[in-house]
Amino acid sequence: MDLNFTPAELAFREEVRAFLANKVPARLTDKVRHGQHLSKADHEEWHALLHAQGWLANHWPQAWGGPGWNAVQKFIFDNECALAYCPRTVPFGVNMLGPVLIKYGSEAQKQYWLPRILSGADWWCQGYSEPGSGSDLASVKTTAVREGEHYIVNGQKTWTTLGHHANMIFCLVRTNREAKKQEGISFLLIDMATPGVEVRPIITLDGEHEVNEVFFTDVKVPVENLVGEENKGWTCAKFLLTYERTNIAGVGFSVAALERLKVVADRVMKHGLPLSRDPLFAARMARVEIDLENMKTTNLRVIAAVAGGGAPGAESSMLKIKGTEIRQELNSLLRRAMGPYARSFVEEGEAPGQPEARYAAAQYFNNRKLSIFGGSNEIQKNIIAKMILGL
Repeated sequence: MDLNFTPAELAFREEVRAFLANKVPARLTDKVRHGQHLSKADHEEWHALLHAQGWLANHWPQAWGGPGWNAVQKFIFDNECALAYCPRTVPFGVNMLGPVLIKYGSEAQKQYWLPRILSGADWWCQGYSEPGSGSDLASVKTTAVREGEHYIVNGQKTWTTLGHHANMIFCLVRTNREAKKQEGISFLLIDMATPGVEVRPIITLDGEHEVNEVFFTDVKVPVENLVGEENKGWTCAKFLLTYERTNIAGVGFSVAALERLKVVADRVMKHGLPLSRDPLFAARMARVEIDLENMKTTNLRVIAAVAGGGAPGAESSMLKIKGTEIRQELNSLLRRAMGPYARSFVEEGEAPGQPEARYAAAQYFNNRKLSIFGGSNEIQKNIIAKMILGL
C-alpha cells in the first residue's frame, strides 16, 4: 500500500495552503496560536470565508452544497487548517445537524434549514445533556407534549456550548414517558427566541463563558420542526453522535500539537542538552507519534465511509477514545516541557517557547474534558464491546 500523496493530492494541498495563507486574516490565526478567546464575530468570519470558498460543509453531498471531496482531500484540509492555526469550525450546524437533516429530514426541512446553515443565517447549539443525563443520555427528562400543531416543551439542558450565541437549538425531548427510554425520545428543532426559553451562563474555572444552562417553560414548537418520526429520535441522536465523536478526535489538532511539542523540546535544555534528547522524554514523544500515525489510518477509514455515502460507525468510538488520549498526552508533554512557563499569566517574551507557553496554558482547562464530552471514553468502550466485539 502506497501511503504517499499522489501528485493530484499534493496539488490540492498547495491549493489549500495558498487559500489559508492569502485569505485567512493573521489576527484570527494569531488568536488561535496564542490560545486567546475567539469572539462570535471571529467564528462567523471563519465560517463566511469557508462558505465563500465552497469548502465549509466538506463532508456534505454536492447536491446540498458540499465540495465533493474524497477522504484524502478532507484529511489534507483538516491537517493544513490545524497547522496554520485556523479557528475550529463551530460544529453544531455544519458537522452535526446538517448530516442528520440530510439523512432523516423532510424535503421541506432540507430545503429550508441546510442553506441557512451554510450561509450562517442560523447559529445552532446542541440540547442533549441534562443535569441527570450525561453519559446516560437516553434518560433525558425534558418533555414535549403535542397539543394540536405544536409541542409544548418543558425541562432543562446543561453544558450547552456557545448557546449564548445561538438562535436555534436541536434537542432530544421525551414524547412518550411510558415507553422504553430509547423509544420515547424525539428530535426537535427549537427557536431560541420563543417565549419560555431562558439561557443562563456557566462560568468555568478559567473564567470563560463557553457553556450554559438552557431552561424551557411551556415553549411552543411547531410540529413541522420534528425531525424524523415521533418517538424515534434516538436514531437521529446516535447518528449525530458518530459525527461529533469523529470531530472530537481532532487528528489535525494532534498533528499541529506534535509539531509545537517538537519545537519546544528542541529549545528547552536539560543538563546541557535539548529536552528532545532526554531518553525518557524522547520515548514518550516517540510513543505518542506512533499512536498518532496509526490513528491517521483509522481516521481515513471513517472519513472514507462518509465520502462514500455512508456514515461513521462504531469506528468513530475507537477514534474518539484514541484521539482524545493522544491529544491529552500531547498537551501533558507540552506543559511538562514548558515547566513553570506553562502558566496563564506568563508575559510575552518570558518563556523560551513563545507562543507555545500561552497555548499550553490555554489547553490546561480543556484537557480533561476531551475524553468526557460527546460520550465519555468509558461509554465508548462499551459501544466497541457491543458493536465490534459482540460482547
